[in-house]
Amino acid sequence: MSGAEGIEAVLAKSRLGVRRLTPHETVEAVRGGALLVDTRTETQRAEQGELPGALVIDRTVLEWRLDPAGDARIPEAIGHDVQIVVVCHQGYSSSLAAASLRQVGLWRATDLAGGIEAWLAAGLPLTAGPADVRR
Repeated sequence: MSGAEGIEAVLAKSRLGVRRLTPHETVEAVRGGALLVDTRTETQRAEQGELPGALVIDRTVLEWRLDPAGDARIPEAIGHDVQIVVVCHQGYSSSLAAASLRQVGLWRATDLAGGIEAWLAAGLPLTAGPADVRR
């Protein structure tokens, strides 16, 4: 397949011009009203713990739940200017997810650099649950 970029190039493009957040910056963003969205799998969350204050949205429906103009949106999806911080296990798929959210007009979407692993390394807590799962 000529012209294929490969995942590393796609990932690099998804991060161009985006200010990704540290764990402590993520905490401050949530305090300021940002939506914290955990896209980790149920298995990952069961093994690692739940992210306090996060909405759990499966990656397969993320754009539909957060697009404020969509019929399948969640109540918190109130406008295109809402700040959204996406979190995954290590900060790779969250970068791609945040880029996809920006493509649907959520221009303030970003992610937690390093994912849950960075969160834990920063000494921040996870809980046993329950999670706020949005289907």
